[in-house]
Amino acid sequence: MLKIWGRASSSNVMKLLWLCEELGIPFQRLDAGGSFGRTREPAYLAMNPNARVPTIEEPDGFSLWESNSICRYLVGTRAPGHAMHPAEPRARARAERWMDWQLGHLNAPMTTIFFTYIRTPEEKRDWPATHAARDEAQALWDMVEQALGEAPYLGGEQPSLADIALGPYLHRWLALPITRAPQPRVVAWHGRLLARAGFARHVAVPMT
Repeated sequence: MLKIWGRASSSNVMKLLWLCEELGIPFQRLDAGGSFGRTREPAYLAMNPNARVPTIEEPDGFSLWESNSICRYLVGTRAPGHAMHPAEPRARARAERWMDWQLGHLNAPMTTIFFTYIRTPEEKRDWPATHAARDEAQALWDMVEQALGEAPYLGGEQPSLADIALGPYLHRWLALPITRAPQPRVVAWHGRLLARAGFARHVAVPMT
């Protein structure tokens, strides 16, 4: 059985748990990272020298790290051609650009906001940095708002890895106690994702 190493509260682990449920992939999740430790142990470092989560481990010993790469791998090995990662080049590229965008643009400001409100004591919070990150994130989510005017999901008419990659950050964006400009399409998209069992079970959870 596929093993997923990583704590359930990690946004990058959430991607894999949700995707596995979408594809019907059996898996065993093992706590690692954060307060669980283990990522600096020699056996873990042999799988993932970054000492981060998630990491997957196949029954034959093959391991892989980087959440978006793992998502591509899981579709390719368990459900090639699935709508989550379509074979048609343009459809695939439309989804993959959002996966890259999440890593290259959205991740940094959303991480700053999340850590400020959820994992940093109030007396140690850097409010100027957090407010700047909120402004940056607002502009980025406005891009998503515009894109959702073309289709109900980021990759088109069906959910794809684009939605998987952004889903955990979407939920946090709407759940964190911050001021946001109205984004009705983003809110409606969140509602559509909430109707999917995997998103509701693994992503739309209390933030810790």
